[in-house]
Amino acid sequence: MLKDLIDGYRRYRLGWSEVERDLYRQLVENGQEPKVMVVACCDSRVDPSIILDAKPGSLFMARNIANLIPPFEKSGSYHGTSAALEYAVRSLKVEHIIVLGHAHCGGIRALHEGTAGLSDFVGGWMEIVRAARDHVHANCSHERQSVQRRMLEEEAIRVSLHNLMTFPWIEEQVGLGALQLHGWHYGLAEGELSALDPDSNEFRSLLEDQ
Repeated sequence: MLKDLIDGYRRYRLGWSEVERDLYRQLVENGQEPKVMVVACCDSRVDPSIILDAKPGSLFMARNIANLIPPFEKSGSYHGTSAALEYAVRSLKVEHIIVLGHAHCGGIRALHEGTAGLSDFVGGWMEIVRAARDHVHANCSHERQSVQRRMLEEEAIRVSLHNLMTFPWIEEQVGLGALQLHGWHYGLAEGELSALDPDSNEFRSLLEDQ
């Protein structure tokens, strides 16, 4: 597997065109100025740059288990996702933050099935959306397990969007109209990307209006 990666790097490097060389020179000389931040899952099957056909320098990304946003709080010592949000909003001045969830998420499945707590770290991290899990279990127990997991994936995105607004400098920029928040869900098997409609609070395909 490692050899495959190294061979892939060789092909990538040999395939550099002068256009790509110029792009990277500009990114080095001028620095990065992405307008969009994406908070995505660590899942190896979900690569925002591929899904969105995005060029280098256009997306500022943070990836974690289940693409969760913790609420704003300063206790403790390590806040990787919160630090990435702060840099994106206060330093890079991004105009959009996208929480990108996806189908068949391992973290969501572990939370749904009650196995997340068996780990050293995943269980504590997934506590961020435990209330969402309890809501789905209480109100959707009649649905198939696959449907419940999809509902929990979507509800976790809603929770993360809510938590984003607990960061004072995010709330401020949203209030000024300088920053917009988005919740998206990616269907692995179908390749379908859906967005949370703020009016209906439901997810709709991004291709519906095209």
